[in-house]
Amino acid sequence: MPSSPAASPEQNRQLRRIALSGLLGTAVEFYDFLVYGTVAALVFGELFFPGADPAVGTIAAFGTFAAGYVARPVGGILFGHFGDRLGRKSMLLLTMGLMGGASFLIGLLPTYDAIGVWAPVLLIALRVVQGIAIGGEWGGATLMVVEHAGERRRGLWSGFTQMGAPLGSLISAAVVALVSTLPRDEFTSWGWRVPFLLSVLLLGVGLFVRLKVVESPLFAEVKKERAEARLPVLDVLRRPRPVLLACCVGIGAFTAQSLLTSYLIAYATGIGYARPQVLTALTVSAAVALVVLPFASALSDRVGRRPVVLVGAVASAATAFPVLALIDSKSPGALILAVVIGHGISQSLMYGPLGALFSEMFGTHVRYTGASLGYQGATLIGAGFSPMIAGSLVAGSGDGTPVALLLCGGSLITALTVWFVRETSRTSLSGAAATAPDDARAAERQSA
Repeated sequence: MPSSPAASPEQNRQLRRIALSGLLGTAVEFYDFLVYGTVAALVFGELFFPGADPAVGTIAAFGTFAAGYVARPVGGILFGHFGDRLGRKSMLLLTMGLMGGASFLIGLLPTYDAIGVWAPVLLIALRVVQGIAIGGEWGGATLMVVEHAGERRRGLWSGFTQMGAPLGSLISAAVVALVSTLPRDEFTSWGWRVPFLLSVLLLGVGLFVRLKVVESPLFAEVKKERAEARLPVLDVLRRPRPVLLACCVGIGAFTAQSLLTSYLIAYATGIGYARPQVLTALTVSAAVALVVLPFASALSDRVGRRPVVLVGAVASAATAFPVLALIDSKSPGALILAVVIGHGISQSLMYGPLGALFSEMFGTHVRYTGASLGYQGATLIGAGFSPMIAGSLVAGSGDGTPVALLLCGGSLITALTVWFVRETSRTSLSGAAATAPDDARAAERQSA
């Protein structure tokens, strides 16, 4: 990686503050989505889709889960456009506010018994708002960290944003585990609302930190040179290869994340595990991921992004069926081991380097849009539909083999795609900042 001048104390303070901002933003994102996935698996079928067969109700509840993912690419385009045109910071404040606000309102929703069909309609509408906001959150948070880091260990610093995933998972699992100790009737009547309402606390802390960060220096240079893309999404789609590669590289991580967190709760409780046992496994896995993720991110600075992602993908594919066998053993200890292997370790190795990798695949003038579309496309395919597909196939086959097949398939897509991705860990981010969009694209073609 090219050498860079020593950073001033103020630049170092800003970088630490921005890394914390990215961590909190991703924590809010995963907290909101995983709380929804957990509660959907436990009670949303009966609260918002009553009268249906239990399996159908669960599938319908996960259908609203998928609606949030479908909206994510829309958010990536929308916030990516304004983030690449107007700036990163303002978009990040808006996305975090929308995310936390929508989650809080879900906690206030009346159920089907109170307002009939409007209950699921409003639930889906809020999920779409969440999805749109989250579509712009990760890309902006990650590239703010990467662009402030410049040439200084981008993998390590972007790893803080990635750590928001297990942190949000850890907090959501702990909160849901606490309220799920309530008697069933109390949990169904009001206890499920508590995790959604508590999201306002994370939101407040996150907004406080984000108000204190400064705009990305690379974007400020683009703005100074008036080199912003007029329509960033068109610039990205004119050369679709990077965004398609980014999307496929991320599929394995998000398939594993979705199947071994949100869907696991419905599957494991369905075969006889108690809810506290499943939530304990998820909590232990999240704690392990908090160690593995920064390790994987920092390692990618030394050996490259591609080798680390590849090792995680191969490990995930190789252990898919053993992980399912451990879960099907109905042993609480085996369940913890399975989730730690499949999610805490293998998924974290795939996920850790993605923040730096996706940011490095695009020029500054379209980086917000490009990174967001690649990431959100991967979440839509890998995580958005996996629980619904798994629920349908498991209900039809009567066993969990489809879960292992989906997990293995997503990981193999990632492993195969990595071979077509150019290593980016030594790429300078500053080259595109001082050029016009057309010149930046020409420079990128030459360097490729």
